[in-house]
Amino acid sequence: MNSILEGLNKEQLEATTFPSSSSLILAGAGSGKTRVLTTRIAWLIQTGQINPFQLMAVTFTNKAAREMLVRISSMLPINTRGMWVGTFHGLCNRMLRSHHQEAKLPQTFQILDSADQLSMIKRVMKSIAADENKYPYRQVQYFINSNKEEGLRASQVDVIDEFSRNLVDIYEQYDRACQREGVVDFSELLLRSFELLSGNERLLEHYRSRFRHILVDEFQDTNKLQYAWLRLLKSVSTAVMAVGDDDQSIYAFRGARTGNMLDFEKDFGVQKIIRLEQNYRSHGNILDAANALISNNDARLGKNLWTDEGKGEPIRLYSAATDSEEASFLLEEVQTLAREGIALNEIALLYRSNAQSRILEHTLFKAGMSYRVYGGLRFFERQEVKHALAYLRLIANPNDDGAFLRVVNFPTRGIGNRTLESIQDISKQSGTSLWQATCSFPPSGRAGASLSSFVSLIENIKLQTEGFNLPDLIEHVIESSGLIQHYQKEREGQDRIENLKELVNASTTFVKEEVVVEETNEVEASEMDPLTAFLAHASLEAGDNQAQAGEDALQLMTVHSAKGLEFNSVFISGLEEGIFPHENSLNEQGGLEEERRLMYVAMTRARRRLYLSYSQIRMLHGQTRYNVESRFVEEIPSETLKRINSKDKESTNTVMPRIPNRRMAATIGGFRIGQQVSHPKFGIGVIVQADGNGQDAMVQVNFSHEGLKWLALEFAKLSAA
Repeated sequence: MNSILEGLNKEQLEATTFPSSSSLILAGAGSGKTRVLTTRIAWLIQTGQINPFQLMAVTFTNKAAREMLVRISSMLPINTRGMWVGTFHGLCNRMLRSHHQEAKLPQTFQILDSADQLSMIKRVMKSIAADENKYPYRQVQYFINSNKEEGLRASQVDVIDEFSRNLVDIYEQYDRACQREGVVDFSELLLRSFELLSGNERLLEHYRSRFRHILVDEFQDTNKLQYAWLRLLKSVSTAVMAVGDDDQSIYAFRGARTGNMLDFEKDFGVQKIIRLEQNYRSHGNILDAANALISNNDARLGKNLWTDEGKGEPIRLYSAATDSEEASFLLEEVQTLAREGIALNEIALLYRSNAQSRILEHTLFKAGMSYRVYGGLRFFERQEVKHALAYLRLIANPNDDGAFLRVVNFPTRGIGNRTLESIQDISKQSGTSLWQATCSFPPSGRAGASLSSFVSLIENIKLQTEGFNLPDLIEHVIESSGLIQHYQKEREGQDRIENLKELVNASTTFVKEEVVVEETNEVEASEMDPLTAFLAHASLEAGDNQAQAGEDALQLMTVHSAKGLEFNSVFISGLEEGIFPHENSLNEQGGLEEERRLMYVAMTRARRRLYLSYSQIRMLHGQTRYNVESRFVEEIPSETLKRINSKDKESTNTVMPRIPNRRMAATIGGFRIGQQVSHPKFGIGVIVQADGNGQDAMVQVNFSHEGLKWLALEFAKLSAA
């Protein structure tokens, strides 16, 4: 017994040995919550309060469930096989297998993953002639899953107009098809299990009397149906331990309800909230900064992380003039850390949105540094980017069969597999490319018309972009191909659209750096047209520097992907208003607070060193942005920060936006363009001058940190005028 409880701090010991009643454990980042959960289970079993099969432990990942079972078996000489430890979906699957007849399912029912579910939806919609343009497949998938997670069948969904009526009809037809074929999707596992228990009093009482203790990890990430399922299983004598951190609730877009933690105290009869606040991961400056940041959120249950490890190094805050300068700084710091003996896989570069990775990847690629994109694809490997590159490849070479097959029916234009097989047969027999076969032997009927329309689309784009520079050509292709319009219909399509626009920035950087000779080393730049050179560059960058399994590599990831991970050193880039916090969050109820929680999660991934950085000028989403530092930086105590910039000075020079000649009479902050001034508050010198031919005006600024923010805001007003 002493060996099980040995080393626990006061709060951990209290949570582990709490009497058999419901409890809420507020477990801060790095506070040892997994140890508390597993030790609690071991303590309950070893003290004879329950046997291993009288408890249920719910985790959010299979990895966490496996880790919990391994730890329990290392503490106790018991066989953990058969214990009810797993994810919500895994436990519901187990319950449905045991009671498949009552659940009206075949014993061998199959589970559809996300891709299989989407295929099923497509088949159902085609069978009822539903308009896929009006009801995009992924939007229908989201509609079905979100209603299931709310506990609603098709007959229970509110119908407010013809559009929603048709969505409900698709949902109903989809459910019938799944039932007929004996398959269930992930959302169905939980909903069917909930319906099974709520509709069968005998079965419900069986499980209520069986599970005397229920322990739930990551409780802040539960959705409405998961919460209802837990309430259903709780009897008067059931002790439910919910372990979570409301400050780390970052999955509202997946249906997670932060309010579940607030409701739990009342709905489950919680007698006491235990706070695990001692952090075993990060140094004091990191925790002080994170505490101060998150204190700006309202409706928190409240806790304050601390450590006895000392303050450690200050957080480094870097202000870059441009995004490329920011990326270069990050690279240099990573190289310095590596020389100090820190493994690359102990260093993480975090960013708010996927599109931001492009400039970072490009900089790492040029430096030959091995890296890995955690939980996602590298920029040039992402689906939407590969689609855009396929259109570009066809413009450069219409006989590229791989590119042809990738986009001939994307976005969908009514060209089915049978038609493509016919064209492939003709191509093989005639010894020509698919493009040539289509042009020489076009099929008849609707499919033939669609193929001809696709050929015309590519030919027209090629004619319309003749003489365009590379960035303008790519921008035109992205717009004309229909990719933007296609992804606008998807629930999570905004990220894909941002990546498509970022492809334009990638081409701009490519042109500026003139990397053709450097990276292909095969032909002189003058012998390769810019589009062909850029496509070669994209292939090279996609193929190189991605780390192999087991290889030491720098970790790149979004902040969402970083949840649950920790590193020796963490870089959080792009800390600019509109990027982090994301501009969309500013218009959503609770959006800003969720962004702040996301920043809190990012900061608490670092054990020893934390770097924050932002860029005053950034090429992002196809446009140049003039930025001010994120409000989150302002919420961090200055005593925890060390500010640095590109020259390790307090001020530097940069070039601000070019102002069209018609704005020459405009004023900035009360000062007339053409006048050299000193700002009375910020002490910045501003010189505005016309260029050589008098067409434009350029502003050069000797700025301080606060002065830059003022000037950028003034230029934003001027640009919007």
